[in-house]
Amino acid sequence: MGILARRRNHKSPTEKSKLRGAGEGGYIAEFITQVLKHLLPDLVKYNIKVITNAGGLDPLACKQAIENAINESGIEDGQLIVAAITGDDILNYNEEFKQKGDVYEFTHIIGNDQDSDNFPSEEKEVISLNAYLGAIPIAMALDSGANIVVTGRCVDSALVVGPLINEFKWDPHKDWDKLASGSLAGHIIECGCQATGGNFTDWEKSAFSEHGGWTNMGYPIVECFENGDFYITKPKETGGLVTTATVGEQMLYEILDPGSYILPDVVLDIRNVKLKQIERNKVLVTGAKGRPPTEYLKVSGIYLDGYKMTGSLLIGGIDALKKASVVGLSIITKTNIMLNQLGLGAFRNVNVEPLGAEHTYGPHTRTQDTREVVLNLTAATCMAPGITGGGSGRPNPSPCLVHFSCLVPKGVVFAYLKAGNDAVVKTIQFEGPINNDSIIPPLLFKNFDNEVNEMKTIESNVNVSGGTIKVPLIRLAWGRSGDKGDTCNIGIIAREQKYYPLLKKILTEEEVKYFMTHLCKGIVKRYELPGCNGLNFVLTKCLDKGKHTLKCCLVMK
Repeated sequence: MGILARRRNHKSPTEKSKLRGAGEGGYIAEFITQVLKHLLPDLVKYNIKVITNAGGLDPLACKQAIENAINESGIEDGQLIVAAITGDDILNYNEEFKQKGDVYEFTHIIGNDQDSDNFPSEEKEVISLNAYLGAIPIAMALDSGANIVVTGRCVDSALVVGPLINEFKWDPHKDWDKLASGSLAGHIIECGCQATGGNFTDWEKSAFSEHGGWTNMGYPIVECFENGDFYITKPKETGGLVTTATVGEQMLYEILDPGSYILPDVVLDIRNVKLKQIERNKVLVTGAKGRPPTEYLKVSGIYLDGYKMTGSLLIGGIDALKKASVVGLSIITKTNIMLNQLGLGAFRNVNVEPLGAEHTYGPHTRTQDTREVVLNLTAATCMAPGITGGGSGRPNPSPCLVHFSCLVPKGVVFAYLKAGNDAVVKTIQFEGPINNDSIIPPLLFKNFDNEVNEMKTIESNVNVSGGTIKVPLIRLAWGRSGDKGDTCNIGIIAREQKYYPLLKKILTEEEVKYFMTHLCKGIVKRYELPGCNGLNFVLTKCLDKGKHTLKCCLVMK
């Protein structure tokens, strides 16, 4: 959103008096030029409907560009109706909301106030502020006869839940379990081919799968039923995999508390979700539970926090890691001396990163004698032997975009719907039951007797002579990591149900915190998902306000 905000023309008054978030630029133009234009004839021929959040920061401009593409394609007027949903862009109302006390801190872990996202200080320029809208405006757009629906910022799952509400006539204010299941379907397919093995622990099985593997990846398809159950599959004769493992990994991707996945329309509970392999490349997903939503909308904000420069050098030879570290430190030290002589302050943050030497593993690295690394740092020059140019040449400064989250009451944000050539803009208010207590998930029933018996079975099946044995975690589990701003999660799923009690015993919050201490400066919280034999670890304060991403998981012994 920050990148789109830099494109946006802040001076454009286009309908801003009527529609929040309207302006010129700031949408995903590539969606139209590279995707939609080629599909338009099939949309008409097969009556296919498209819902996209390519509207970015300007859904109205995106709507107009799509309509221009339709006209240029020769499709008859009225055959494809385009609707735009706006209202998510609340940047112009930032100060108004703060003065009224309508902005609240967002907490990644319930009850962990010290790790709440803080609103940026007054000297920081907030360049985008967008509330996550839900599925109801999308359903209403489809009800109005739209063939193509363009949104701005909304929860990814709403792109699936909206058409399900329209198709099955679900009650968006009562059918909580169905809304929850539809939301889970949207969550699983929201990252494209990650659910079909594009980002998979057992990556070789996917990369070298039949029909071309990764060179011909099939994107996921969700087949939904009126009761909320659904299949995940993919097109025939495409590469990749659809298994309980690929689907399960994606289910755990970028979640916080799996018992309280808080969305605008429902609070989703995936702790007891079951995954069942029905046939090859087809998985049945059941068991999602829902509760009424809270009164708040999450808001995604981006602010400018100075500028940054990154340069890269290829460093080779004996002791390449040591050489790279000395080169990086020397450049930063010398540059800071020069800045001081010019009356300027030293660099505020420095990241000297020797890629290729397991830098992100910290004290757990096993590579100390590598003869080649790529040094990433804020400046570059020639110093020691074995250094060559690399990267994209001389580094240039670029704005440092920092993500933050906050909450606003639903009552202060309105969605707006403009369909086709209709001059009437429909205002959509958030209505229906709310329950702030929904953030606390109900207690899970635990069958301790079964767990004890499973542990005994595991221990009896281990052939040891003189003690226990150690195996890599990857032998026992699949895993997926994700990040949200300064917080990341690591999801773990037992490869076999019998391993689950052992994983719960070994993979404690304390153990994960110890292993990730060099990255995690906050706390670690563990959540259980017995339905899929999974664990989810949420780690706070570990990505430098979202400027970095987590690069390792499944490396514990």
